[in-house]
Amino acid sequence: MSVPQPTAEERGEQILSVFGTAFGELLAADPAAFRVKFRKMAGSAFAFYRGTACLFYADLDEERHGGPYLDERTGRVWIHGDLHAENFGTYMDANGRLIFNVNDFDEAYVGPFTWDLKRLSASLALIGYSKALGDEQITELVRICAAAYRERIHALATGSRNAGESDLPPFTLDTADGPLLDALRVARSLTRFGLLDSMTEIRDFERRFAPGGGAIELDAATRYKVLAAFDGYLETLPESSLARPDSYRVKDVVGRRGIGIGSAGLPSYNILLEGNSDALENDVVIYMKQAQTPAVSRHVTDPAVRGYFRHEGHRTVISQRALQAHADPWLGWTELDGAGQLVAEVSPYAVDLDWSDIDDLEEIAATVADLGRATATMHAAADDESGHSLVPFSTERAIDAAIAADEEGFGELLVDFAHAYGARARADHQIFVDLFRNGRIPGL
Repeated sequence: MSVPQPTAEERGEQILSVFGTAFGELLAADPAAFRVKFRKMAGSAFAFYRGTACLFYADLDEERHGGPYLDERTGRVWIHGDLHAENFGTYMDANGRLIFNVNDFDEAYVGPFTWDLKRLSASLALIGYSKALGDEQITELVRICAAAYRERIHALATGSRNAGESDLPPFTLDTADGPLLDALRVARSLTRFGLLDSMTEIRDFERRFAPGGGAIELDAATRYKVLAAFDGYLETLPESSLARPDSYRVKDVVGRRGIGIGSAGLPSYNILLEGNSDALENDVVIYMKQAQTPAVSRHVTDPAVRGYFRHEGHRTVISQRALQAHADPWLGWTELDGAGQLVAEVSPYAVDLDWSDIDDLEEIAATVADLGRATATMHAAADDESGHSLVPFSTERAIDAAIAADEEGFGELLVDFAHAYGARARADHQIFVDLFRNGRIPGL
């Protein structure tokens, strides 16, 4: 028996209700930032999808007590939380290697592994639609992604972890190809000096943040609070991050206000630090921003998960360290005005995967397969060997066993979801645009 679908008016009310829960307080505090966020989301169905993880998980809520391939283990693994086709890119790891992998862990949490894969699959359907691919072509892309994920999980589950690392290396300048290699090469061409030149200037023989460009001068009281929070942050860093005694000397602090799709209304700060030498080109810029409540956490009720984290900053950092091997050495957390803060480097080497020029079908398929492999590697990283007690079992073995019970159905589950939710997101986007332009969103 088919479930009756809501009318556009009914769906609009559902969207407004979810937005009220997810964005209400931040929107009330900074409506201008949300007007910018929502205008960006109005630009395309994919931009809308990127900004509405809250709606996605509200729609998946019926699965919170189970679902295909989910059991007491696979239903509570570390997940990215906002895994879509644009949340992949480059970073320089703690060993100085440029890596292409999943990025942006602001929404990371513990939950069903299939939720990451469903969110990724629906995003592939939206990208395929935007490139005028047919439904059968989209189906094949999702199958390719699912098969690559399944193959990599199986390889990780059946080999020793040490063997897995040598046999299944990460995507680097030596191992990647296609658009992934392009992104890594662009990242390699970037420099710390270039980043510093875009954000700072030399005044009285010392580097300082340049005025303008989104920088907000702080009053003395706010600056004092930020510096006190910075001192707390230093206690969360590994000793190796503070190799030089004055490598954490603060040179300057400015405020910034998040206006991106994911960070609207969240207060943030940039802090300029002495680098690993007296040379001005080695200075480091870090950001401190208020960590957000992850959308998935509203639909995961396990008290062991909820009670594990001190605050959202702690949750974001612990999750990223679990999911990302050799994470940013400046990654840490602190508190400011009672709110958890995420602190990390403004990396000169961060390049996001750019889908605008990936139009050849074979190249799209190869890229999608690589995203499936990267996702599997991420899921496998965060388990009993990652040093955290929240997931005290081998994630890859649990997922491998669950998929093995119905190999054929795994890809088809994701295909069906990708088409259904891709269509829903496109329809929701139009409903949202009409709500927004007609003044129906409270507070704007």
